Amino acid sequence: MNRADMTAKIAAGQGFIAALDQSGGSTPKALAGYGIEAGAWGSDEEMFGLIHEMRCRIIRSKVFTGEKVLAAILFERTMDGSVDGTPVPAALIAKGIVPFIKIDKGLEDETNGVQLMKPMPDLDALLVKSKALGVYGTKERSVINSADATGIAAIVAQQFEVGRQVLSHGMMPMLEPEINIKSETRAACDAILLAELLKALGGMDQQVMLKLSLPVVPGTYDALTSHPKVLRVVALSGGYQRPEACAELARNRGIIASFSRALLEDLRFGMSDAEFDAALGSAIDEIYTGSTVKTA
Repeated sequence: MNRADMTAKIAAGQGFIAALDQSGGSTPKALAGYGIEAGAWGSDEEMFGLIHEMRCRIIRSKVFTGEKVLAAILFERTMDGSVDGTPVPAALIAKGIVPFIKIDKGLEDETNGVQLMKPMPDLDALLVKSKALGVYGTKERSVINSADATGIAAIVAQQFEVGRQVLSHGMMPMLEPEINIKSETRAACDAILLAELLKALGGMDQQVMLKLSLPVVPGTYDALTSHPKVLRVVALSGGYQRPEACAELARNRGIIASFSRALLEDLRFGMSDAEFDAALGSAIDEIYTGSTVKTA
């Protein structure tokens, strides 16, 4: 796939995006979910080696293909690694899967109801390296915890600032201003975020992608899915278990999944290859259906 092929696949492909980008802070929890408890590694390097092998097992799987998985988001260490001697981005591309890279370095403390992204002083160098490895785009996450208009405006401004930096390197930014699904003001957050995103998109001369929490009211983001400056809107699972996440996803036309925990929740270290492929295949089928068969 060249870049034009990747753009066409992301824009109109039937399927979803796999988020394989758990970073340092979330790695122990991801490993515990996989059946590897803390204490099974003696150093950070061993811990990252274990999570890398889990991701390699997913990428190797015969059910993990570009037929239903349009793209995969990688942690930087995963991008820098290999699958059976092949660089991870190249291994994904060979399976028809578009590679993205998670670029944010974590969250600031909450201010005005939101958590902005921490500074990324080495972002330009990371973008140069990623593009050279064949990576198509980026993903960058910040979090909205309450319906504070000032805070949400700041989050959107920061996301688009980073997005423009990514675009300047010829890569596609996936902006992720996540709304905490436990927020008591979720519906109001949805409304404020929508207004701020539409305002920011009005000032863009290139397309971006959006990764959003599933809204309280289905169809809230219809104006984004049809916006000429939005290549694709994708949804995070946000802590929902897979059945609930897929049911909510199916109620929102034009939005596909970009799930992490909801994709991986049934996978275990001790499974045979056949059991692993069956569990992964079942998850892929369920998320694919929620992304492509809409109930609203």
